[in-house]
Amino acid sequence: MKKSFVILIVVAVASIGGLYSLPKVVVKDDKRPSEAAPKQEQSAAKASETTHQQPVPAAQRAQIDKARQSFETGNPDQRIQAAETLAELFAGVTRFDSAAYYAGEIARLKPTVEHFLKAGDRYYEAFTFAVNSEKAASLGEETRNWYQKALDQNPNLLQAKANLAMTYVSTPTPMQGIAMLREIVEQEPDFEPALFNLGILSMRSNQYEKAVGRFERILKTHPNSTRTMFYLGICYAETGQKDKARTLLEEVRKKETDPSIQAGVREYLEQLK
Repeated sequence: MKKSFVILIVVAVASIGGLYSLPKVVVKDDKRPSEAAPKQEQSAAKASETTHQQPVPAAQRAQIDKARQSFETGNPDQRIQAAETLAELFAGVTRFDSAAYYAGEIARLKPTVEHFLKAGDRYYEAFTFAVNSEKAASLGEETRNWYQKALDQNPNLLQAKANLAMTYVSTPTPMQGIAMLREIVEQEPDFEPALFNLGILSMRSNQYEKAVGRFERILKTHPNSTRTMFYLGICYAETGQKDKARTLLEEVRKKETDPSIQAGVREYLEQLK
């Protein structure tokens, strides 16, 4: 098998927030925030050049400018409403770093578990689209900050804990994240996101046999997860179980619509001939 292909696809999936979708095509950012943007927002954007597929359309830019003015001049309630609008608008044009910044502002203005979670989710999304390790590290730190605030009030927020764990993987203490994922599985043995991430991390360290067990476990409770089938198929191929790999990947080929997954299936099926 082509190890380079495996590593490429595994690293990409291991660092995304949506555990069952592959990342969008990375396109270099050709726009910076406008000069009218608050300095804090410009700093957030500079810290994370996320994937931008196209410039912000004029209509959305006008909406952003209007909402930004309300955020800067309004009372607290108006600022929260404006920040919510800005977070949605920026996310809609794939400026995930700016969306995260405003989600964080909402959480500062109204510190509730719900807002901590939303800020954590936004920063995690930006983290997954960061294009280098320095930016990912900065956004990962912000992600942990907001998720931890939510977990301090409700330790049973397992999705938040699973996402937080993944931000440790590329730090000097990756085992801290792996330990957190294991804790989640101990608490909830069939919690799919934690099992999936543990499987991906096993693949990254070439522990394909261990990954097989985790992906097979997911399919017992989620038999139609084609993403899981795909990675299990890769693990079967990497452990010499070619017939199982071929059967599973053919099933994925028939059911999966994601072009990135389909490209991976074709690659492996060609290798298995």
